Amino acid sequence: MLKDRIYYEDAYQKTFISRILHTSKDVQDRPYAVLENTAFYPTGGGQPHDAGTLNGIIVIDVEEVDGEIRHFLAEALHSNDEVEGQVDWNRRFDHMQQHAGQHILTAAFVELFSFPTISFHLGKGLVSIDLDVEDISPEQLSAAERFANEIILENRPIQTKFITEDELQHYNLRKQLAVTDEIRLVIIPEFDYNGCGGTHPRSTGEVGLLKIISTEKQKRKIRVHFVCGNRVLDQLHRKHEELSTASKLLSAPEDGVAAAIDKLLETNRATEKSLEDAQEALLIFEAKELITRQTDSVIKASFTNRTVQELQKLARLLVGEGNDSIIALLTAENGDKIQFVAARGPSATASMKAVSAAVLPLVNGKGGGNDAFVQGGGEKTMSAVELADLMENSLQK
Repeated sequence: MLKDRIYYEDAYQKTFISRILHTSKDVQDRPYAVLENTAFYPTGGGQPHDAGTLNGIIVIDVEEVDGEIRHFLAEALHSNDEVEGQVDWNRRFDHMQQHAGQHILTAAFVELFSFPTISFHLGKGLVSIDLDVEDISPEQLSAAERFANEIILENRPIQTKFITEDELQHYNLRKQLAVTDEIRLVIIPEFDYNGCGGTHPRSTGEVGLLKIISTEKQKRKIRVHFVCGNRVLDQLHRKHEELSTASKLLSAPEDGVAAAIDKLLETNRATEKSLEDAQEALLIFEAKELITRQTDSVIKASFTNRTVQELQKLARLLVGEGNDSIIALLTAENGDKIQFVAARGPSATASMKAVSAAVLPLVNGKGGGNDAFVQGGGEKTMSAVELADLMENSLQK
């Protein structure tokens, strides 16, 4: 029976001795052992499996398959009798803190705002619950977090018990149960009554502290990320290291990092604007130089490491006001890619789409535009100069 399993009888038991029922391998050739009884919690209900050792061999996974708990091992277990198990207590207690914290936070959302939790995930770094609501305010998050920590600080008992289906009527459960036999309840008296198969501490005080980290929208639901217990300290340590590093990089005190970043962003925006203005001035100068050197109505120019956006701006300047009859053919090599732009002035009659259609197959490329202005690119099957020559040849045809 479920209630006879060691991790349910005593979630604090770290070592145990059990008889081996059988050993085998799964379809992925992973060796596993099935024991008469175990303190290892198998993955389930949003809670990951326990870790540890059996006779010194590392337990890498624990799963319940067809009613038996399989302990997957780093290597085959060479024993046919008894085995000594050692549960990784740090991992077990962390899971107990996080899972109990989830019960408390979930109940807080229900108590304060009637926001039901529809799923729970206990990850390596963060824990998350999905609330069946489309939106949530910072004030609601703060209120739920504060209420949850009040329950933790009160150090209320956390009780677990197995009951029958007939006994369910005596408990005000938070949600409907999916099972009807061997029903296990986790109870925080006068606060939360919930069916659960996870491991939990004896009191809310052992959860330590709960901190909501962030939220995100997930398919018209709100996912709340949080941490409990020792993970709060881990998050605090990590964030303090980041803040300290940022403080040193910015040459600002830690409480002045935000102001220093604002100033840096303002300076960066001004620098970007100055750079854009300078680039625009250079393009205007470059266009004038190309027009000055032209000998006929076609201006060809080839470049290296020029973006198609720059080619487009330069082409528009070349065929702009006062240059009605000019046709601009610009190409550029960018790594293993080649790109081009073709543009004509208002009085030129050649079709730039025809130019694009002529050269795109040669570079296995794609492009778009109209008769007056096109752009495209593809593989660098030739140099930028050769591509420009082919574009000019297509005009003559």
